[in-house]
Amino acid sequence: MEFKERKRWVFFGLPFTFTTYTVTEEMITIDSGILKRVEDDCYMYKVVDTRLEASLGERMFRLGTVVCCTGDKTHPKLRLEHIKNARAIKDFILQASKEEQMKRRTLNMLDIGSGNIDDIDDI
Repeated sequence: MEFKERKRWVFFGLPFTFTTYTVTEEMITIDSGILKRVEDDCYMYKVVDTRLEASLGERMFRLGTVVCCTGDKTHPKLRLEHIKNARAIKDFILQASKEEQMKRRTLNMLDIGSGNIDDIDDI
């Protein structure tokens, strides 16, 4: 399955921007720019969590912004802004990222600030 969406203006949801988001099972690609084209990729297994944001203007025109927390160096917070089908895309990214992590046998560890190693004896 593949999603291809354009970044839109919040006003009437018109696609007058030069940014295209392509979401596949293996990666997320952002193409942007008119004179200087920039293509940026993020592998799906690097996506840790997703969030859906929708302002009042976005909700009026059935748009949303998907924010992906990733382990990628170029985009630690990857934003797919003002897109249609935002909820379906968010759910797809979350499911595909979990499948890719299982396929590649990767494990995400979070550092919760445990403090000093010597404090472990107190537990």
